[in-house]
Amino acid sequence: MKNTLKFSELGLIPELQSAIDDLGFDEATEIQTRTIPLMRDGADIIGKSQTGTGKTFAFAIPAIEKTDSYSKPYVQTIVLCPTRELVQQAAAEFRKLTAYIHGINIAEVYGGAPMDRQFSALKKANIVIGTPGRVMDHMRRGTLKLDSISLAVLDEADEMLSMGFIDDIVTILSETPESRQTVLFSATMPKEILDLTERFQKNPVLIEINKKQVTLDNIAQKFVDVPSGRKTDALCLLLRYYSPKRAMIFCNTKQMVDEISLILEKHNFNAAGLHGDMLQSQRTRVMESFKSGKTNILAATDVAARGIDVNDLDYVFNYDIPNNKEYYVHRIGRTGRAGKDGVALTICSGRRQIITLLSIARSAKSELEEIDIPTVAEIREKAAGNAVMKAKEYINSPIDDIYRDMADELITSGYDTEDIISALLKMSISDAATGLSDIHSEKKNKVNLKSSYAGENYAKIKVSIGRSGHVAPNFLVAAICDNTGISGKDVGKIEIYDDYSVVGVPESIMNQMTADLNGIKICGKTVDVSAFEYDEKHSKNKRHEAKKKPYASAKKTYDRKDRVQKRSSNKDKKIKTSASSNRKSTHGKYSVKRDKKSR
Repeated sequence: MKNTLKFSELGLIPELQSAIDDLGFDEATEIQTRTIPLMRDGADIIGKSQTGTGKTFAFAIPAIEKTDSYSKPYVQTIVLCPTRELVQQAAAEFRKLTAYIHGINIAEVYGGAPMDRQFSALKKANIVIGTPGRVMDHMRRGTLKLDSISLAVLDEADEMLSMGFIDDIVTILSETPESRQTVLFSATMPKEILDLTERFQKNPVLIEINKKQVTLDNIAQKFVDVPSGRKTDALCLLLRYYSPKRAMIFCNTKQMVDEISLILEKHNFNAAGLHGDMLQSQRTRVMESFKSGKTNILAATDVAARGIDVNDLDYVFNYDIPNNKEYYVHRIGRTGRAGKDGVALTICSGRRQIITLLSIARSAKSELEEIDIPTVAEIREKAAGNAVMKAKEYINSPIDDIYRDMADELITSGYDTEDIISALLKMSISDAATGLSDIHSEKKNKVNLKSSYAGENYAKIKVSIGRSGHVAPNFLVAAICDNTGISGKDVGKIEIYDDYSVVGVPESIMNQMTADLNGIKICGKTVDVSAFEYDEKHSKNKRHEAKKKPYASAKKTYDRKDRVQKRSSNKDKKIKTSASSNRKSTHGKYSVKRDKKSR
């Protein structure tokens, strides 16, 4: 068999063929070409394929062909998906394919939606598509019976595993007849998934799509290396410089999605966040806004993003390093679709992250290019160039009399024509880099007077950012080292409160350090730094926070200096800071293409 066939060559029923013709599809993908005939024959299937290969149609077409739409409605097919978004997306595909087929009803069941509507849909459903948790809920209520299931489909099985649904899947499949046909799709095949296939499938046929089918040829893959604690600043600079029409930012955690979306909103970006802990109404609103173009920047976790299918992303940003090659390919493969060019840009912090990224890229047979972070001056220069181009477009197009009257009014008021034009251009680019600051590779006013301050007395400085600003000890240490030049092992005890932090520093250089640190940015916030004074307010704050135990302590103390010294007694470990590291075009044993001018 050829790798691909036309849908007209697959012998589809006329109603399905008509629906596919309406959708404008002619050639089936490889996963569709290989899966559809096997499912028709009743074979159990393991489909190992990436997102974007067309696997929904691969199992939806034979599922629809097998459905008895003439008898009294009963559930014949169950499709399990890891997220609400994927349930909705799969259901939408099924409905498109059944446009000319009467008597097939699809029920969507997932959390966060009214139960009464789902009860009503299940009563007349032939095909049920749902998340494992909500399917289990309906099974317990008796509103979903699986004793007549002839086909079970597990979509994105590896993601359901990572989300902790494996026990639910086992329970659900155990309630279906042993005679059922079981089809499983997964991008990866961890042991738990293999165990699942051995238990619930009969002589399954493995269909593994050639990885080369997911092409990255038209995606420019780049990365930047920034000091620890400056990733959000770097992200804002990159977004301002490249001004993507539509972009996705990938984070590894739900908390980071929340933080990123909040920071971007503060910097007046048209951004939103998406993750699994949001209410269903919120997620639906965010997705509709992004798909319609009302929101042009979306921060999301990998799992939440699987329900997003758009073809006009021009940029993908990896704020966090992906966990493996598959995640990397899934992420960056969202841009550069439909023959368009795209850019994937990963933000790294430190040598370890760079080595990890390069290893992932090498396994994906990708070539990475290291670029510099754009400066505020470069952002304004580019914004000015764009403003001039736009002005030329307006000049060469018809201009309404109302604007000519406004120009005449300014000229008759005695203003010079050149001054008027300059003022208008200034208005158009004045906010291009508002609130942003440069990320310098060379640090200012280094106080690295000696290699170690061991044995010295320590004083305390107060930094005007605490837990409410999402600061962490490593952010504070990185900011201090980057801007003063002292070693991380010379940073003393760290106390983080709601609105501020207290840090121990060598007493001999405290005054110079407070001067160098005052006005820097930590976690996107400009901070005030001063000598710490133990006042009555702090005493009350400390007593108040102590009362929160044993549930939670509002203050966390990190005696980093002692910990580092103890560790150093066992290991001869060198601690490199950004102040002492030089940027190189070669990281470890991996070669990196370097182009400072590339933007």
